[in-house]
Amino acid sequence: MPAVAAVEAFRLSLPLVHTFQTSSHRKSHLEHIVVRVTGADGASGWGEIASPSDPYYCPETVDTCWMMLRRYLAPALVGTEWEHPSEAGRAWARIRGHHFAKAGLDIACWDLWTRASGSPLAAALGGTRDRIAAGVSLGIEPTVDDLLAQVGRHVADGYRRIKLKIAPGWDVAPTRAVREAHPDLAVQVDANGVYPESLEALATMRELDELGLLLIEQPFAPGALAAHARLAATIGTPVCLDESVDDLDQLDTAIALGAGSILNVKVSRMGGLTAAREAHDRAVAAGWKVWCGGMHEFGVGRAANVAIASLPGFDLPSDVSGSDKYYAHDIVAPPIRATDGMVPVPSAPGLGHEVDESLIRSQATDTFHTSR
Repeated sequence: MPAVAAVEAFRLSLPLVHTFQTSSHRKSHLEHIVVRVTGADGASGWGEIASPSDPYYCPETVDTCWMMLRRYLAPALVGTEWEHPSEAGRAWARIRGHHFAKAGLDIACWDLWTRASGSPLAAALGGTRDRIAAGVSLGIEPTVDDLLAQVGRHVADGYRRIKLKIAPGWDVAPTRAVREAHPDLAVQVDANGVYPESLEALATMRELDELGLLLIEQPFAPGALAAHARLAATIGTPVCLDESVDDLDQLDTAIALGAGSILNVKVSRMGGLTAAREAHDRAVAAGWKVWCGGMHEFGVGRAANVAIASLPGFDLPSDVSGSDKYYAHDIVAPPIRATDGMVPVPSAPGLGHEVDESLIRSQATDTFHTSR
């Protein structure tokens, strides 16, 4: 590839079509950072930094990512040359952490390289599927009836799996209600690490264990791998890790401890497509199941998720649902859509979607440009 000539970034906020609540907070809109990497030949690729706005899911926020991108990551990338996008990360290898910020640049480099080579991103990553089974993630609702109404709408749209956010006081009862209303539906729950390891929490997990769930995701704090291993040894429902694994060393440790048997691979959390692909390979080699999670990405990040979810080990439904479930108007064309619960994998070069640059520029609340 010709040397990277410039990096441009845009802070962008989009309203959600339905307010979403997790165990930590409620949100009606999301702010992400969209990045554009341009080569010396004028070709460009797009990426997305889909970090949370607040430090509840992880330490990174939009503000920290913006600072890291502007001060360290973009300047480190500009002027570098590489033959393959998996090598682009050498530019920022000495910068520790900040995986969300790095992910946006990594995605953009993959998009740049695959557009230039005329290759679909999914194929370049090693994907083998032409469509992805999609699941939907549902937040904590005001009432169980509200939750059942949401589940019913998504099931009617053909989605094959529903993920329910849970928290103390909103766990067994709503999950049991969904299971009773939809006895054959694939259902999983996600606690985002909110439960302490205690006798009360263990009792809750055992009650959930009786509901025929696909998996229980991240019940304990990110660093509590030993607690997850103890839980995995006492219940039949598979334990899935998310926040506990944001780099490959943590994945190796989790595998060695038996802290779970399923990995939620998030491109954003892992630091980009390069690391996400390696996490897929290591987890599958260890006998773990994998699926692709999401951060309610805009179209750029969602397209990257679709591409990685086409890899052969992603046998469980992934959070790659149509963007219309979250945003009235997305930033890519054609928009990402699901039909009967399946999302097609683009065959066009790069991300397979064109970015609406005029919309991004008109809606951006802040921008910066770094060049040679």
